[in-house]
Amino acid sequence: MTDVINSNLFLVKEHVGMFKAANNFDIYDPSTGEVIMECREPTLGFFTKLLRFTDYKRMTPFDIQLRTLDGQRIVRIQRGISIFLSKVIVSDHNNNTLGGFAQKLFSIGGKFDVLGKNDQMICQLEGSWTGWDFHFKSNGVELAHVSKKWAGLGKEMFTSADNYMLELSDDIPENDDVRKLILAAVMCIDMVLKE
Repeated sequence: MTDVINSNLFLVKEHVGMFKAANNFDIYDPSTGEVIMECREPTLGFFTKLLRFTDYKRMTPFDIQLRTLDGQRIVRIQRGISIFLSKVIVSDHNNNTLGGFAQKLFSIGGKFDVLGKNDQMICQLEGSWTGWDFHFKSNGVELAHVSKKWAGLGKEMFTSADNYMLELSDDIPENDDVRKLILAAVMCIDMVLKE
């Protein structure tokens, strides 16, 4: 596997677009400013594209892939049609299930459980209703923190692009599946909780 997931700091930049249907992100190493991973939604169906421009956007299915720059898949993140609550499946480069996310019904600011491959809860993503600030916590211990980075007034007002900073705890071992699950969760916070 690749070492790019073993960093503890990632800058996630959503692609700028006024009328875009697909969810596309670049992941940077903030210390060097270089792109180290890409997150793309390569197989977007016609009807899904149409629905992405309506009030039903939050219910549309997605199939996004996080890859290294040379095309090696790190994780695949999938969700079917979502009527009330999202159930997201995360698989590895060989399509083996790593785990997923189960959205909470009543939560202020947004919340979902990050689950392992046997549906055991690994941690919980908790959001702030006053802004774009999320914490991954397990038994009161913070594993990761995600905050929205300001992109400038013009960019924020006229596009739907967002930038996020992900900071992982030093306590998460290298090459651990928890790293992959947290990275996958950050890619779909917007699609599950904020759209």
